[in-house]
Amino acid sequence: MVSDRLTVSLDKDSREALDDLVSQTGQGQSELVRQALLFYAANFQAANTATSTNLQQYHKMLSSGEHVLLDIDFLHGLLDYVEVSAGEPDPEFAKVIDRVAEYHAEEYRSRFSTLSELLDWLSVCGFLKVRQADTNTYHVVFPTEKIKWFMTKFIQQSTAKLPFEIEIAQGVSKVIVTEHRTR
Repeated sequence: MVSDRLTVSLDKDSREALDDLVSQTGQGQSELVRQALLFYAANFQAANTATSTNLQQYHKMLSSGEHVLLDIDFLHGLLDYVEVSAGEPDPEFAKVIDRVAEYHAEEYRSRFSTLSELLDWLSVCGFLKVRQADTNTYHVVFPTEKIKWFMTKFIQQSTAKLPFEIEIAQGVSKVIVTEHRTR
């Protein structure tokens, strides 16, 4: 193996991270730095995109307990359980969705300024897939009709305090959402 020496200055956090990895793995510093460099190079694109920022935020919410991972079958089971009849949800469940959406409307007021930002975030959370049709119009696809009902209701109410209004055209498993600026 041909060696090429490199001198690196480490700040306190970097030094502590390297020391921790050395103690966890039993590998030498040089080998760990080589592995880290190769890993970073292989994942550079993912580490430096808007998706990376969203994933970092989502990781932060998962690790703080604000969000939880939920198997899609659990979500379907929960939505089946709260259905009273003929696709209509239990009114008490609808009230809970309203309360959660009202809370998020307040939170989203300082977080999002466009519908695109909000839909991208909900897409990262796994509830839907988004395709932009034109400047202010989005095709939003849901995995099931129940999730479509649940998330459409949430989107309508959680955007109440944002600087735009939305118009939703219903399809079978998708909706078309259009943003209309108000401020």
